[in-house]
Amino acid sequence: MLNSLIGSHDLKASVETLWARDRQAFSVMDILIAVRGAKNVLNPQGECIKLNKMFDDVDSIMEFLNSTGLADIFIHRKVQNLVDYVFGIETGLDSNARKNRSGHIMENKISQILTQHNIVFRREVYSREWADIANVLGNDNKRFDFVIETPTKKYLIEVNFYSDGGSKLNETARSYSEIGPRINSVEGFEFVWITDGIGWNSAKTKLHEAYNIIPSIYNLTTINNFITSIQQ
Repeated sequence: MLNSLIGSHDLKASVETLWARDRQAFSVMDILIAVRGAKNVLNPQGECIKLNKMFDDVDSIMEFLNSTGLADIFIHRKVQNLVDYVFGIETGLDSNARKNRSGHIMENKISQILTQHNIVFRREVYSREWADIANVLGNDNKRFDFVIETPTKKYLIEVNFYSDGGSKLNETARSYSEIGPRINSVEGFEFVWITDGIGWNSAKTKLHEAYNIIPSIYNLTTINNFITSIQQ
């Protein structure tokens, strides 16, 4: 039944028609982004919700389709058959794009939090901007997701979100454990890592090790502690 949405000239109207016919058809949409079950996700507003809650009404379904890029796929017939599409996803063809989307949502959430607290920041700033930082990082022209500058310190911030486990989490923790102390060794600079997601449940050891090396690690619950520290 979801195949009937492919090529729709009015996707919302098509969704409404299908919703009236059999709303259970939308309960399998999680597999279209390679996720199974009632997992916690960040919606486009940066709120942490159960993914299957996005299939409770037409407006939420449209939000899901638009925010994941599926609406564009349906409207422009970028796939001809969802069975084939799901087979491709199951073999990992869309894994990188999916991870990038979750990262962008997390960045937008952090941007929203900082803005709400009237904190001035810049996004996507490269290390070459500061000679001392460039020197300690060597040839690695690092791009930081956020930079916050106060009268006494510059905070170089990395942000990520992991809904699944895997080697990437260990690699990230190891990488930040290396560059964090280098940045902190430069007077007036501090490395900050904001991360979240249930993926860390499978990599707690690496995260604990990072805590012993990087003083400033926060998640969406503790980020208020960071905000308080820079506002003092």
